[in-house]
Order: sequence, then structure tokens, then C-alpha cells
Amino acid sequence: MDYDTIVLETEERMETALEVFKEKLRGMRTGRANPGLVENVRVDYYGSPTPLKQIANIGAPEADLLVIKPFDPSSLGEIDKAIQKSDVGIHPMNDGKVIRLQIPPLSQERRKQLAAKAKETAEETKVALRNVRRDANKHADSISKTMSEDDLKRLKDEVQGLLKAYEEKVESSLEAKTEELTTL
Repeated sequence: MDYDTIVLETEERMETALEVFKEKLRGMRTGRANPGLVENVRVDYYGSPTPLKQIANIGAPEADLLVIKPFDPSSLGEIDKAIQKSDVGIHPMNDGKVIRLQIPPLSQERRKQLAAKAKETAEETKVALRNVRRDANKHADSISKTMSEDDLKRLKDEVQGLLKAYEEKVESSLEAKTEELTTL
């Protein structure tokens, strides 16, 4: 590995960790209907666990209602079962053509729990980012014989700068989600 490869690989891994974090936040329930709440629920579709968004249209026609219309009407029962098994906490209403999910308002206590969960997820993401930094520094040390001390220090500083930038992105996403959760 060389200098540029280490930096590029580090940035890609940090970006992946950030995207996973944002995906987890999207799946968190707020007081309003959001397709992200159920789009990654796994449905047993012809023997294969498939994300709901791949087998159905998910819409939010009202602030407190999600409507799920499967591309294949025969999968309605499996979608219903998958939503009930998931940790979404909303009972689906199946009318034979579409599934409706009525989003109940969140209590203040539940909002605080969700905000705490979001913070916990942010901390896990920061740990993942620090692990990426650690791996990059190990790679840098392994090639230190082929570069000058100044280049090695510059590489480690650049990796540290990436870590700081991605930690700030995690914090800003967390702040936005916490604001969304705690605002009535």
C-alpha cells in the first residue's frame, strides 16, 4: 500500500460507516410518517429475505400514515408478517390491496428514549471511525520504511483530519435527528 491508497481506503471506509449511521437514523421512528421507517424491513419473498422497498411502493400520503402497495399482490401476507415481527412497533392494517400503518404520536418519554438510542448509535459509529483510523495508522507504520518521517507524520495527520471531519458529520446528523425527535 502507498500513501494515496491508505488515504483513499480510509476515506471510503469512514464514508461507509457514516452512511450506515444515517441509515439507522432514517429507520428511527419520529412522530411523523417516514418511508425510511419500514423500507429496510426484511420480507420473506419467495424464500429470500428482501428489503421491503424492493418489493413495494411505500408512500406517506398524510403526516401520520404510511401506505405500502406491493408490486406483487400475493406478497401482501408476507409483508404484513414481516412488519409485525420487526421492531417498528406499529400494527399493520391489511385491506387485501395495500397495507396501512397509522403512526401514533410519541410520548415525551419515548422521544427521550429514542434520542438516547440515537446518541448511543452515534457513539458506536465514532468507535467504528476510530477503528478505521487505527487500521490506517497500522498500514502507515507497515510502510514507514519506504517513506520519510515527514511523509509518515503528514499521512497520520491527514488520517486524523479525516477522522475529525467524519466525527463532525456524525455529530451534525445526531443533532438534526435529536431535534426532530424532541420537537413536538
